[in-house]
Amino acid sequence: MTKSTHFGYSTVQENEKVHKVAEVFHSVASRYDVMNDLMSAGLHRVWKMFTIAQAGVRPGFKVLDIAGGTGDLSREFARQAGKTGEVWLTDINESMLRVGRDRLLDQGIITPSLLCDAEHIPFPDNYFDRVSVAFGLRNMTHKDVALAEMRRVLKPGGKLLVLEFSTVADILKKPYDLYSFSVLPWLGKMIAGDSESYRYLAESIRMHPDQETLKKMMQDAGLEGVDYFNLTAGVAALHTGVKI
Repeated sequence: MTKSTHFGYSTVQENEKVHKVAEVFHSVASRYDVMNDLMSAGLHRVWKMFTIAQAGVRPGFKVLDIAGGTGDLSREFARQAGKTGEVWLTDINESMLRVGRDRLLDQGIITPSLLCDAEHIPFPDNYFDRVSVAFGLRNMTHKDVALAEMRRVLKPGGKLLVLEFSTVADILKKPYDLYSFSVLPWLGKMIAGDSESYRYLAESIRMHPDQETLKKMMQDAGLEGVDYFNLTAGVAALHTGVKI
């Protein structure tokens, strides 16, 4: 019997969710970065730079960028890993991956790209020094399976970095809800011609595990030293953990 899961606030069959999430990102891929800049007033770039700094990628490192989308993290990782390194830009969505791959090539960065389901990562055990996923975990159907896969492909001593929208401080909840459910869909309609995808975005954030729950999920996946940094009062959070 097919199990059900959530797609935003809706309940769907698990095999439907993959297709529905794909439709969202096929729809918004071409305007993804423009919308991110508008939605976050450019803060998503600050959050990503913080993540890059925490990753501490060095020359020769092997890095897996999961749900890498338009390539913001992969670009910096590739520069830091250098010619002796190996950085893979991956995404489950072909439209997003194409945008990211082309953008990197336009910037003179040649690094491999791959369609990749994070629940079935096609790399051997103990392969990567760093694995990152930015704003992608909440769209995955089986987050526990994906986290276990990310740990599996890490080398001992390797670090996982999970950047994701999270649970805001109580004082911000009312204005944040107003912004999320009124302003975001309107921006989506005006800029990307798609209000429903951004309504899903707001709903998916509310359905995503809070900071402590995600920390426990990473620990349950076998990661050690799990901690998190609240960014912009919890609008986003960066979780990190190490494979021992």
